[in-house]
Amino acid sequence: MLHHTTYQAENNSKQWITFVHGAGGSSSIWFNQVRFFKAYFNVLLIDLRGHGKSEASPEEMEYSFDLIIDDLIEVLDYNQITKSHFVGISLGSILIQKMMQSHPNRIEKIGLGGAILNLNAQSRILMFLGKLTQSILPFIWIYTFFSFVIMPYKAHRKSRALFIQEAKKISEIEFRKWYKLTAKLLPLLEKIRVLEVRIPVLYIMGSQDYMFLPFVKKIVNLHQSSKLLTLKHSGHVVNIDQPEQFNLGLLNFLLKD
Repeated sequence: MLHHTTYQAENNSKQWITFVHGAGGSSSIWFNQVRFFKAYFNVLLIDLRGHGKSEASPEEMEYSFDLIIDDLIEVLDYNQITKSHFVGISLGSILIQKMMQSHPNRIEKIGLGGAILNLNAQSRILMFLGKLTQSILPFIWIYTFFSFVIMPYKAHRKSRALFIQEAKKISEIEFRKWYKLTAKLLPLLEKIRVLEVRIPVLYIMGSQDYMFLPFVKKIVNLHQSSKLLTLKHSGHVVNIDQPEQFNLGLLNFLLKD
């Protein structure tokens, strides 16, 4: 089972909020959110396979999005959580949207930071370059390069440094197994874009998240259950760049009927 941590709500709430990190990260990226949200909800933090304190899988095992969703459901079942709010960042946003398709009954509301709904030309070139070089370059070089391209500005320095620091804890084999999932990414994102569900979704995007914000704006205009909160002076990892605004915006959305 994935490594996870729970925090009991300080107000004795029965509601849960579950946080899912992105590729190369760990549940430690939510430190600003834990302190804030445990005053209102029971909090569940999860480390994905091979990330943080979760063990890596056998070398021969191939990953799929269905497998990763099953991991998350297993943690929910173990903790007897029938339903939860879900919050994700980057890859975590994709996983939650995948879960929204397969297990909508387990989700109350959704908050997605740095949400990925499509890949522009630049991000597709990055994926292609990563595929070409992953067998000859150390993965941390590739990951560091990606981090500077996706989070290029001075305001992103803290989030960029934290993600690189966490990525160094992942093994080379584990990185390659996760990277293979990118081959299945575009078909999954296409399904996500065309499927409108009734679960309320708040996209929290940085105004400087130039790769992914334009696609989110288009989806919010199409999906009635979706809303967009754009934070100034913030990039892809909004919960680290602007934690106070992220927390207050998300809390207001979750508490609203």
